[in-house]
Amino acid sequence: MDIGVQTKNIIKDECPLEGFELLQQTGFTCCDFSLNSYLLNSSLYRFEINNFFDQSEVELETFFTPHKRAAKTANIKINQMHMPYPNYVPNGGDELNDYLKNIVAPKSMKICAFMDCQYIVIHGFKLAHYLGSEEVEWKKTLEFIEFLAPLAKELGITICIENIYTNIGNHIVEGPCCDARKAAARIDTVNEKYGAEVLGFCFDTGHANLVGIDFEDFIMVLGNRLKVLHIHDNDGVRDLHQIPFTFTRSRENKTSTDWEGFITGLKKIHFNRVLSFETAPVLTAFPDAMKVDTLSFIANIGKYFSGVLGKK
Repeated sequence: MDIGVQTKNIIKDECPLEGFELLQQTGFTCCDFSLNSYLLNSSLYRFEINNFFDQSEVELETFFTPHKRAAKTANIKINQMHMPYPNYVPNGGDELNDYLKNIVAPKSMKICAFMDCQYIVIHGFKLAHYLGSEEVEWKKTLEFIEFLAPLAKELGITICIENIYTNIGNHIVEGPCCDARKAAARIDTVNEKYGAEVLGFCFDTGHANLVGIDFEDFIMVLGNRLKVLHIHDNDGVRDLHQIPFTFTRSRENKTSTDWEGFITGLKKIHFNRVLSFETAPVLTAFPDAMKVDTLSFIANIGKYFSGVLGKK
């Protein structure tokens, strides 16, 4: 199976070929292009924006042309990317949220198509606490998805919602898209309406671990609606985005994350897409001199998953 990883902390705008060749050298065949690096969530939660997405579509294509060429030269497929998030900032005001919807989101879709990328991941709106229910929260997210759906159909892109957590009173709790059965039904309804696969799902292992999701059941319910993965690990308390098998529940080494359920679920639905790691923080945790070793290790875990999934 193809193995992918985030481009954040690997690809540098001034010389993208160097980073893509590093991915190829360390065992990756695909990447998750970190479009969200160009408008950070930390800035958006402070109600701050930059002018990156103010560029015209032609200017943005010019900016990303070296990245596209470098990926092709290194034989790395850009199979997925992450739209800048949040897509809606609670208490952010109309000006900010209109900008995220009307400027950032459509241009992100155009960049995705320009990079020959089929899948773009978005975050559902974290509004249940403000609006009173998950159903009303989904209604607001659905409005955003349906705003983009005609463009997604035109460009041949599948927007992927992912299971995310939220924080209420310093407690991690379920956020948008943590109910697999609701997600599956909603994806089917949207795709039927638009007559195309404009909506799919991204399963995030780290977020699932934080809120106690049953990996195997969740993945089996999603079935072929599951298009992309965010594979990473944590201690069950914080969203750390670390290497799988890093954390244990005890000194006897029972893993914090249910990797067995993850593999079993993928195997049961015959998942044959990219095993993509969302582990960018790892590359700043290890010394820079160990970057090659660290990336190779992550890729080898992907190969291990691939080998287990391939066994009958």
